[in-house]
Amino acid sequence: MILVIAEQRDGALNRASWEALAAAQQIGGKIKVAILGVHLDRAAEELATADVAEVLVLDAAALEFYTADGFVRALTSLIEAESPALIVFSHTYQSRDFVPALAGALDRALITDCVRAVRRDDTLVFSRPMFQGKLMADVVPLGPAPHIVTFQSGAVSPDIIVYGNTPAPKRTVPVIFESSALRQRPEPAFQEAKQVVDLSQADRIVAVGRGIKSAEHLQLIQRLSAVLGAEIAASRPICDLGWLPMDRQVGSSGQTVAPTLYFAVGISGAIQHVVGMKGARTIVAINKDSDAPIFEIADYGVVGDLFDVVPLIISELESSP
Repeated sequence: MILVIAEQRDGALNRASWEALAAAQQIGGKIKVAILGVHLDRAAEELATADVAEVLVLDAAALEFYTADGFVRALTSLIEAESPALIVFSHTYQSRDFVPALAGALDRALITDCVRAVRRDDTLVFSRPMFQGKLMADVVPLGPAPHIVTFQSGAVSPDIIVYGNTPAPKRTVPVIFESSALRQRPEPAFQEAKQVVDLSQADRIVAVGRGIKSAEHLQLIQRLSAVLGAEIAASRPICDLGWLPMDRQVGSSGQTVAPTLYFAVGISGAIQHVVGMKGARTIVAINKDSDAPIFEIADYGVVGDLFDVVPLIISELESSP
């Protein structure tokens, strides 16, 4: 049995949870999905629409606010009771914080940031990037089950999720400790800071590279993003120059994204950037260099000067009904 741990905030599911569930379905076999927090009725109902055996709901005051201590305690008890063969998480800020501690508490193997899983001679092999995405490593977890894996955001599209004909059964799992037993006290969540944007949740992104030439030209990108209803992102050089804040960076040293639409404007397509956005459903590239690597992964490519092309796109979009 595969146990998927879904992630939510204020009762709303993180879209990466659907990606983790899709990855588990690709692996195959019986799947259960668990969710932790309070007031989880709506999120549990959403999860129950997927083709899973059961939705496990850990709804308790001790889990109202995320703490690594609370989540490790709750999941350790759940895992011991359910005895899964594999535990699947999405590779989010939250899971990166507590899943290593969970693996340590269980004394089980952990493989992080996976992009795919395949079976070879009845052995489940996980692939993950190394050296800033320059190489891919095939990893086989050793030791007794359950093994624990996290899947990179955008590695598996939630569009492939199989839904059930009827809602899956839901079961409330008791949490046996109180908030007073926790050794940690929660602080405001990282993403609540106003200056921070979580690009992994964006449906549309307009990303800009060195082809923009100077900071004053960013207003053109701002106009394009506004008419598209998109978030603005950038390759590393733009953020290193201070033209955009570091939380807007996409790539191996920035955020990993998987939007429905990704505009790469003036971006050459270095591997460090590509590993952060290749999971986008539709990629549109604009670059005057016809040999730019970004065109190798783009669904639509425009060879031309962005200062000529982008205003035309904006004009067409603004005139559309």
